Amino acid sequence: MAIPQTYRAVRFHEYGDAGVLNVEELPLTAPGPGEVLVEVRAAGINPGEIAIRSGATKDLFPATFPSGQGSDLAGVVLAVGDGVEDPQVGEEVLGWSGARSSQASHVVVPAGQLIPKPAALGWEEAGALYVAGVTAYAAVRAVTPIAGDTVAVSAAAGGVGSLVVQMLRARGVRVLGIASQANREWLEGLGVVLVEYGDGLAGRLREAAGADGIDAFIDLFGPEYVELAVELGIPRHRIETVISFEAAARLGVKAEGSAGATSQEVLADVADRVATRDLNLLVAATYPLEKVADAFRDLERRHTRGKIVLIP
Repeated sequence: MAIPQTYRAVRFHEYGDAGVLNVEELPLTAPGPGEVLVEVRAAGINPGEIAIRSGATKDLFPATFPSGQGSDLAGVVLAVGDGVEDPQVGEEVLGWSGARSSQASHVVVPAGQLIPKPAALGWEEAGALYVAGVTAYAAVRAVTPIAGDTVAVSAAAGGVGSLVVQMLRARGVRVLGIASQANREWLEGLGVVLVEYGDGLAGRLREAAGADGIDAFIDLFGPEYVELAVELGIPRHRIETVISFEAAARLGVKAEGSAGATSQEVLADVADRVATRDLNLLVAATYPLEKVADAFRDLERRHTRGKIVLIP
């Protein structure tokens, strides 16, 4: 396969809104020992990238300028560095970048951050899978659900939430999905009880839960839901947030995001379940790489059902 001398990558040179994002042409370097060069076919975008780019999490996750962006990726192996036996040139793969670099036409990553792409998995699904898949896996694991439990989930129709509710239902859990009325039909089709967000949410959750109450809470949106879970009297060791780190530390609840579940084994398990349709990974929209700012403006409206994916 021909290897180009340059590649296109999303970059930003200062903190700000989506308007600071640009696609730049840069020299393409060969993979080093243990590394793999991938021609990217699809790369998902995530809310955490908004927080990093805006500077909202700069104390925890500072950016070094100019900064690249992106963790999710799927593509075709173009070259491998010394010592790499698997994957091989020409193989279709999916995986992750730990260097904020996957939103690009090409990316170099360690071989241990890639798995074979199941043939039944489309490029868009594969490219959107890593962050949502392993985060959902970690969030569900954190609250130790068992059949018969009632678990509330905020942002239940989002990229992570749509997988969380399906994983919980597969375990025989009764799920209270906090979302808008626009998502009622889809959530109820999964066996999820829709509880509309907004004023009076605590009362609606108590009513939906019934006499046995809520056993666990997974927050995928913001600190107000962590505070709500505590207010509802849910045991703190069964409250999980993947986004509200300050609230988790202050209130003594769990914050076990993607880092705790990131491995080839977990990613392969989730990929196989999506490929066999045991899980449905929703792709809400696709954008060409050059429209990355528009893609993030879409995501920032916070009403997306499923994932938004960039196509280089």
